Amino acid sequence: MGLAERRRTLGYSQERLAELVGVDRTTVGRWERDSIQPQPSQRRRLASALEISPQELNALLSPPPAVVRQPAGRQSARPHYAGDPDDMIRREFLRILTISGALTILPVEEAEALVDGVRRGEPADFARMNSHLWQVYQLARSKGSVYPVVRDQLTNLTEALAGERGSPRPLLNAAADLFQLAGEVAFDGSRYADAAASYSLAASVSRDADAYDLWACALVRHAYVDMSERRYQQAAQMLGAAARLAARGDSQLSTRHWVASVQAEAYAGLGDLEACERAMDQAERVRDVTGGSISGGWLRFDGARLMEERGSRYVQLGRLDLAEQALQAALKQTALASGPSYRRRAAVLVDLAAVGAKRRDPDQVVTYGNEAVSLARTSGSGYVARKLRALRDEFGPLSHDRRVAELGAEIGVLNTL
Repeated sequence: MGLAERRRTLGYSQERLAELVGVDRTTVGRWERDSIQPQPSQRRRLASALEISPQELNALLSPPPAVVRQPAGRQSARPHYAGDPDDMIRREFLRILTISGALTILPVEEAEALVDGVRRGEPADFARMNSHLWQVYQLARSKGSVYPVVRDQLTNLTEALAGERGSPRPLLNAAADLFQLAGEVAFDGSRYADAAASYSLAASVSRDADAYDLWACALVRHAYVDMSERRYQQAAQMLGAAARLAARGDSQLSTRHWVASVQAEAYAGLGDLEACERAMDQAERVRDVTGGSISGGWLRFDGARLMEERGSRYVQLGRLDLAEQALQAALKQTALASGPSYRRRAAVLVDLAAVGAKRRDPDQVVTYGNEAVSLARTSGSGYVARKLRALRDEFGPLSHDRRVAELGAEIGVLNTL
């Protein structure tokens, strides 16, 4: 039995084991891939979390990768290790692929005009293309299918910026927009390193363009990376900076209200009900914004998701009656009907299953959990899969119920690691 098998035997996700040991999820993943070995100070906590002795832990861990032998006289001073999958992903990110796939749903004349404009490096055409890509991303069943197109658009933007002779600000805005979309695709695929890098680049470019709303939104998205690793305090700090930037932005945009909505999630993670309620109330004021509340694709917060977000926050805080009321109301919305939004509907279903787990109600867990698993498979969403893994950590004694155990097994085989 290896480290990953032992973890799964105990019903832990990588996130849960990382939390018990006090490391990041990516560190656990690298231990399991034999990319790195746990430090001596980490081994005691790891053995305790896995409920084994230090000697048994040593047996689970593979030896460090062997040095590749060189011919005599050509010995390398450094060992050669197998390529880290994260590095492979980053190399893949640099490859240039065609944009033709995203343009196939446009009328021929519009597609040709758009490609010509992008080739000439015209800012307005980049903005239009970005807006179109955000629409494709929102409608795509598998978010990862948009990634090759985004990479190519980034390459075109880089070339356009290199040859820009006038004001670079419109192109910088387009680049900051597109880096955020690249981060969204990576985050949905659980590629946190790529997501964080993309959001950092978006923030840097937004700063150069004096685009406060774009800058704030990049920080908000970066905060989600922290929250995915349960680093709520760090997320709250970053969101505080985002709030200050949003206050300097366009008051006709919904940026500050989106910041407040995400702050509510961070406060819920910290167990601060009062601060969470204040932030949600601030987010509700998005309905007072008159016109222009949504800009292109990088800012899509219009309050349509407030009900499901409020329900999810109440789940985090353990306010189960309030949570179920909000989530059931959200599930009745047309946008969350079976079909229009796989990811949103699945997220609400997972939260309702979590309510059942906290109440020790196996029927509720199985009813909502099975539908969420089906939607996770259909969409290939890493976001939904992460929520399902967190749900599995809540099963506790319910795991003795055959149906719940089968649900846990279905969650375990989702291709998300």
